[in-house]
Amino acid sequence: MTTATVSPNAAVQPIQAEAAAPFDARRAVAGRPLAAVTGAEIQAPLISGGHVRYANLDYGASAPALSVVSAYLNEILPFYASVHRGAGYASQISTSVYENARSIVRDFVGGRPDDSVIFTRNTTDSLNLLAGCLPATDGRPDGDVLYLDIEHHANLLPWQGVPHRSIVAADTIAGTIESVRDELEQGGVSLLAVTGASNVTGEILPIRALAALAHEHGARIVVDAAQLAPHRRVNIAADGVDYLAFSGHKLYAPFGTGVLVGRADWLDAGTPHLAGGGAVKEARLDGVSWATGPARHEGGSPNVLGAATLARATQVIADLDQEQWHAHESAIRSFLVEGLQNIDGVTVHQIFKDTNPDTDTIGVVNFSVEGYDAGLVAAYLSAEHGVGLRDGRFCAHPLLKRLGLPSGSLRASFGVGSRLEDAERLLAGIDSLRRNGLGWDYVVDAGRWVPANDTRTYPHWAPNTPGTAGAAPCTDD
Repeated sequence: MTTATVSPNAAVQPIQAEAAAPFDARRAVAGRPLAAVTGAEIQAPLISGGHVRYANLDYGASAPALSVVSAYLNEILPFYASVHRGAGYASQISTSVYENARSIVRDFVGGRPDDSVIFTRNTTDSLNLLAGCLPATDGRPDGDVLYLDIEHHANLLPWQGVPHRSIVAADTIAGTIESVRDELEQGGVSLLAVTGASNVTGEILPIRALAALAHEHGARIVVDAAQLAPHRRVNIAADGVDYLAFSGHKLYAPFGTGVLVGRADWLDAGTPHLAGGGAVKEARLDGVSWATGPARHEGGSPNVLGAATLARATQVIADLDQEQWHAHESAIRSFLVEGLQNIDGVTVHQIFKDTNPDTDTIGVVNFSVEGYDAGLVAAYLSAEHGVGLRDGRFCAHPLLKRLGLPSGSLRASFGVGSRLEDAERLLAGIDSLRRNGLGWDYVVDAGRWVPANDTRTYPHWAPNTPGTAGAAPCTDD
């Protein structure tokens, strides 16, 4: 068993004044959440005793539901019923809510009137769906899918089952655009697949420029907007994006629902994503006539409440004052980045040298602490400071290797429900770690670091365990 042992009596020192100085200057725009989220005041038990408000800096994995969305869920839940084939009162209401969600989501992303809106399980599901709809002639694909080495696995692995090419992004955004141009000029590319914002570093790619490049060379573009959509408005018609995928659980909506929005011709001719009821015009014992439109890919009973709450979340986000929204996020991010850079032994990571931190980043900060495994730091922050963030390789293994972080790093991510004090608490914890070391003993259990002799209790309805039995099979992820 792997252990990490220190004196549990190490004194906790406050964060240095120079790192804390910007706090008051940014308090006006980020001292409070921009929007109310469910669970914002839950109390996390500390390993040393007592409780503290949970500082959720793991929005990039799953964001808390907006309070407005939670209230909406409670309002429509009594009417939940089957859709499309029910004549009853509740079924008619549920069908109306479900289908109206398509129009709401289409409007949110600036979709074209004839764009298809298909509800899926998540972004990964959406991109796998699209991979089954790539055009072919006489059984031969009409071209390759081109993607970068910086992609999340959702926008990497689906394309490996079809003709594909990958290229290494340059160390600048400008250089990366030129690399994409050079590859497109070789011909034979049918689809360019790119992330809207890196789930590892939060850096934004220039979607409009990449879309123009793809179209110039006869290709289409799909954007993985799982991280971008919760932080920036996207207009696919104005930006020239052919397909856009994102997830409700990252956009402040509960349940596992994703969406794919884009041009209908490929989708109507593609292989149905789920063979089953609702996806067909007529089924026979030895064959089937498939439907077109969204129904073609939505076989089985859909996640009605997931689609409804996703749509409601997009309405709330759309109503935000964009200037205030971006200022709130920028204040937290800049405070956190500056504070981390002022702590000895801490490195903040990014992909591109020419990223503008004021305009080309979202609420994601990636960093590492010298001398400490990322998983151990995450366990320490949770147990001793009530701070939750992500550690590992973020389902972006090629990128982490490229950044020189093969065993992983740490990611703090935040959004409209965050406040400056969350970042301050993280900085205080990292500063104390560098000055004093760990304040508790830690062991590796089922591939994850956990406090030794943990006697903290959990809600009466939850298993009273640290949850390590559910660790990912990739122990560094």
